[in-house]
Amino acid sequence: MPSTERLPSSVIRNLGSMKPGKYCDGRGLWLVRRKDGRGQWVYRFQLAGVSREMGLGSCDDISLAQARTDAARWRGVVKSGRDPIKQREDERKAAMEVRPTFAEVFEACFEARKGDLKDDGKAGRWDSPIRVHVLPVLGKTPVEDIDQRDVKRALAGIWNEKPNAAVKALNRIGLTLDHAVAMGLNVDTAAARNARTLLGAQRHKTQNVPSLDWREVPVFASSLGDTVGEQALRLLMLTALRPGEVRGAHVSEFDIAARTWTIPPERMKMARPHRVPLSDEALAVVEARFPLATNGLLFAGSKGKPISDMTMTQVMRRRDMDARPHGFRSSFRVWAAEVATDFPREVCEAVLAHKTADKSEAAYQRSDFLERRRALMAKWADHVAGRSGEVVKLANG
Repeated sequence: MPSTERLPSSVIRNLGSMKPGKYCDGRGLWLVRRKDGRGQWVYRFQLAGVSREMGLGSCDDISLAQARTDAARWRGVVKSGRDPIKQREDERKAAMEVRPTFAEVFEACFEARKGDLKDDGKAGRWDSPIRVHVLPVLGKTPVEDIDQRDVKRALAGIWNEKPNAAVKALNRIGLTLDHAVAMGLNVDTAAARNARTLLGAQRHKTQNVPSLDWREVPVFASSLGDTVGEQALRLLMLTALRPGEVRGAHVSEFDIAARTWTIPPERMKMARPHRVPLSDEALAVVEARFPLATNGLLFAGSKGKPISDMTMTQVMRRRDMDARPHGFRSSFRVWAAEVATDFPREVCEAVLAHKTADKSEAAYQRSDFLERRRALMAKWADHVAGRSGEVVKLANG
C-alpha cells in the first residue's frame, strides 16, 4: 500500500475482515493488524537518521481520528528535534508527581500485602474496614496532608458503635501511612497513634460469642433431629470446627476408610489444610448426608449452595437459647481443659486449628497430632452422646 494513501474511516469497523499486516495512513501513522484480530496504532519517525516506532494504543480504545491527532502532535515534537518517546515518558513521570491521595496509597498498600492474605484478600476482611468507613471521608485527601484530626474525624462515628471495625480501620490507616513512607512520601506516621489518643477509650466492650456450658451439650445434642441444619450443627459440635468450615463440607474432602476429613486451605481461616479425625458419631453424620449431597455439598440449601449462616443459628434460636453455633468451640475447649486433662494443650489447640508455635518452633514441630486428636475427639463424642455421665439439664435463655 503506498505510504501516501489514507485509511478509510470504516477501517476499525472492518478490522476483523482485514489480513494480518501493517497498513499505512500516511505521514508516519500505521495500523498494525495482529494475528489475533486486534489492531494497534503505531507512529513511525526518524530522528538523527535512525528509524523508530512509537506505539499509540489499541484500536479498541483509540479511533482513527484520535490516532491522526496524536500522530500530528508527535510529528511536531520530532520536527523540533526532540524524541517523542522520551517526551511522553517525561510527561508520564510528571503526571505521577501529582500528590497521591489516601485512596491511591491504600490500594498500593493492599496490593503489596495480598500475598499474606487468605485468597489474596478477596474475602474483603482486610480492606473492608477502610473501604466502608475511611475512604468515603479521607479517600480523596492527599495522603501527605492527613493528620490525627483527619483520622479522628473518619473514625469518630464508629469508635464506640463498631469498635472492632474501628480498631481494624485504625490499624490499616497506620499501615497505609507506613507504605506511603516506603513510597518516599512525606507523611505524618504518628497520625494513627495520636488519633487513638484523641478518640479515647472505647466504651463498648467486645463480647465473645455466647457458648453453651459443656455440661449442657449432651442434652442439647439429644434434642436434634434430622433436618439439614440440625445435622450440620451435630457435626459442628462433634468436630469443634467453625460454622463456615462445616457448611462448605464437600464429599471430595472425606476419606471414609481412613475416617478422616481434610479441609483444603482455601476454606480454613489460617489458609492451611486441616485434617479432622472423625469419631463414630461424626462419621455417622457424614455417611447419612452423603446420599443427600447436592453439587457435592453435604449441607446444601434449596439453591444447591451451602446452607446460610442462619440455618444452624435458627436451630438454637427456636429453642430460646442465647448460645450460638460458633460457641461450641469454646464448649469443647473448656471441657478439654477441665475433663480431658490427660491431653496436652498443643493437641487441644490443634483440634481448633489454632497456631500455637512461633516460626522457629513450627519449623521443627510439623505434626498435627492427628492420632492423638482422634483419641481426644472420641472422648468428646462420648460426652456429646451422653455416655460420660457429665450431663446437666439444659437451661433456656
